Amino acid sequence: MIRTAETSDLEAIMALENSSFPDDAWSEQTMAAEVASEHNHYLVDEEDGRVIGYGGVRALRGAPDSDIQTIALDPAYRGQGRGRRMLRLLLDLARERGARDTFLEVRDDNEVAQALYLSEGFAEIGRRPRYYKGGVDAIIMKIELKVRPEGNADA
Repeated sequence: MIRTAETSDLEAIMALENSSFPDDAWSEQTMAAEVASEHNHYLVDEEDGRVIGYGGVRALRGAPDSDIQTIALDPAYRGQGRGRRMLRLLLDLARERGARDTFLEVRDDNEVAQALYLSEGFAEIGRRPRYYKGGVDAIIMKIELKVRPEGNADA
């Protein structure tokens, strides 16, 4: 079940953050500010009452663009479409707030995430050399948000 993240989810989010991004994990203080910000919307994916994934989008109401801040999923639940569902819900939230475009950054060595983003319509628009620790480039991607048919979140 995917739902809006709450501050009480922070411990579980941070456990996933640290295990998913060991070299580039955000601090708990930064993540708390992200989750609490009025300009962001964070979601968590729960299974049997346990947070197994999270994601966030920064989308200022009325702004023409938005940014996927992060998506992470417990490795045991990958490959089931949960990350795709999270991404689509975050893009829907950006649309609802008035965004026409969404951007994200992904590690050059994260081929699984790149494949997901490409399959959902993102395109590479640039790179940030050695952006991540270890000298890994960031691939900057963008998608133009289209209005989805009413009642079809999976369109």
